Amino acid sequence: MTTTETFTQLDSTASRIDRLTGQVAVSAVGVGPDMVDALITDALRRVCELLGADVGTLESLSEDAINPVSRQSWVRHAAAVGLEPALAIRVPVQGGGDFALSIGMTGGGSPWSGAVADSLRALAHVMVLIVLRAQQAQEVERIRLNAASSASSPARAFDQGWDADEFQNIIGDSPALRIALARVQEVAPTDASVMLLGETGTGKELFARAVHNRSTRRHRPFVNVNCAALPSTLIETELFGHVRGAFTGAVAMRQGRFELADGGTLFLDEIGDLPADVQAKLLRVLQEGQFERVGSSQSRKVDVRIVAATHHDLEAAMKEGRFRADLYYRLNVFPIALPSLRERLEDLPRLVWYFVNRRQRALNRKFTNIPDTVFASLQERSWPGNVRELANVIERAMIHSTGNTLVLDDVAGAERSGPAREAGTLEEMERQYVEDALRRCRWRINGRGNAAEVLGLHPNTLRNRMKKFGIQRPKGPVPFNPGRLSA
Repeated sequence: MTTTETFTQLDSTASRIDRLTGQVAVSAVGVGPDMVDALITDALRRVCELLGADVGTLESLSEDAINPVSRQSWVRHAAAVGLEPALAIRVPVQGGGDFALSIGMTGGGSPWSGAVADSLRALAHVMVLIVLRAQQAQEVERIRLNAASSASSPARAFDQGWDADEFQNIIGDSPALRIALARVQEVAPTDASVMLLGETGTGKELFARAVHNRSTRRHRPFVNVNCAALPSTLIETELFGHVRGAFTGAVAMRQGRFELADGGTLFLDEIGDLPADVQAKLLRVLQEGQFERVGSSQSRKVDVRIVAATHHDLEAAMKEGRFRADLYYRLNVFPIALPSLRERLEDLPRLVWYFVNRRQRALNRKFTNIPDTVFASLQERSWPGNVRELANVIERAMIHSTGNTLVLDDVAGAERSGPAREAGTLEEMERQYVEDALRRCRWRINGRGNAAEVLGLHPNTLRNRMKKFGIQRPKGPVPFNPGRLSA
């Protein structure tokens, strides 16, 4: 086998491990703590089979990094016992202690490339995250049981462990928001890549900062890049920097965002708008931790955690060839769905008072009263712009109001969330209900949170209803979680 063939095979192995990482992350969704050991063992088996290895082990270590606290292993049949690990990857955990992923094979040595090692490191982070999540779920259940035995409310026990002050400027206490914040708490202590999914105006940058502020990198830079706001000709130099004379107008060397974020977190907002050529270079940085400035051949190493965000359907973009599959699996290690304002209407009063208190001094206003009719009117709107739109509506109302009571400035054409037309026949109502459910679930028929599950139907039954009503999935990217399914 030639050297070129060997590297091609290793790169292919790295890609297969990336796909395995995505599959393991998806499989872990909805799995109970009692099934985590089996899930980890199966992942170890699959990665060892991909590598031709004999032993795979994931163990957590105590703070002295000597005595294992827990251990999951897979050993190939008839493999030698006590093999020295050919590769060991440490994953630090906030609060002390490490996890270690070890791969052993007969003959010793590590025949794998740096790309394969990086892919294994991403897999190790995902497996550790799954184990930690299971431990957290067991601890929450233990607290609930203790609270129930002492005649206390389980919900109150959960509230006592909730520190809202740690999430600056994320206002609200609705169940949908609490779920998203709990996901932040789970992933923040690790170095796993995070994908924030949500409509425009749901606060993706605030959540990205929350991940950074709760991580071990919190004392290092947090750097933000809006991929949709930069021309395609400037994105590469913005991310990677350039040397003097690299192009017309490059009169001095400039550091890119990756260098500025070294040791910290890089937030890539609207990652779905990244050009294809830049996607390939971004993938290389994620795999190898190296890049070159524009106009330079000198490689530079960086240690950056990536938090990406998008309102596009990247799975559809990937299938249509507009987004690289290998990059998708690298970024989508831990997805967090951010709730729209329609899904957290109980947070409206707190949000309204927050925006009033934040802006009234600058606007030279003083409000002491907000009538219930204002909140009722706000709850009727559909809020396509979510919290960002709400902030604008409240500021406009503050300017419009003359006394100390807030009065809405109801401009013509304010969109409401109620039905746009009168109900028709029973069949038309059923068709509308099915279509609303499909839109809300982003046209997913299988998997977690699918429309069939929401409607209480078997997936095949739902497909038959779609055929009966002539409902077809729209072409192109599907907006995230549009519409609100009525009761």
